[in-house]
Amino acid sequence: MLPLLRRDLTLATRAGGGFGLAVAFFLILCALVPFGVGPDSAALRPIAPGILWLGALLACLLSLDRIFALDHEDGSLDLLATAPIPLEGVVAVKALAHWLTTGLPLVAAAPLFGLLLQLPAAATPWLLASLVIGTPALSMLGAFGAAITVGLRRGGLLLSLLVLPLYVPTLIFGTEAIRRGLEGGSPATPLLFLGGISAAVVALVPFAAAAALRVNLR
Repeated sequence: MLPLLRRDLTLATRAGGGFGLAVAFFLILCALVPFGVGPDSAALRPIAPGILWLGALLACLLSLDRIFALDHEDGSLDLLATAPIPLEGVVAVKALAHWLTTGLPLVAAAPLFGLLLQLPAAATPWLLASLVIGTPALSMLGAFGAAITVGLRRGGLLLSLLVLPLYVPTLIFGTEAIRRGLEGGSPATPLLFLGGISAAVVALVPFAAAAALRVNLR
């Protein structure tokens, strides 16, 4: 498992679909919003949680098609399917590699980008907590979509259409946790729902993604 993880981390960085592209997209989105809404803090603060979570979500989409595409092109995916490692474990490792190269850098950059949207410092811990808990679900659901569309021409658009509806609950509870922290309320309930979603996705989706890969590799 560890050699596969190191290999995927290296490929994700060299292929240009790693943290650099995702963080750059996240920065551009957060920088453009004040131009469209206006620099007034009263206008930016209420929408800052939603914009930050939406930016992280869309940034994750940029590299989802690379999770299995490169391995499918060079034939490595067929070898992985017949290797002693369970295919479910392969899916989990690839989703972890995607989170480490995309989700984790977005989590680290989010507090800085929150300053562009006038997000108060008091809400920063809840921003970090919600992203740390919720972004693993984004990567795992993305791996499921990538498994369904692997080998398809122009599968990137179809992948986005498949995955975006599955992201909605994570987006809702992630934004709600930050909003409650911003207003002085208790974000415990949305964070618990967010954790439940991530736990369920991490536990169940590898089996569904592995089944989709077996069908596509026949």
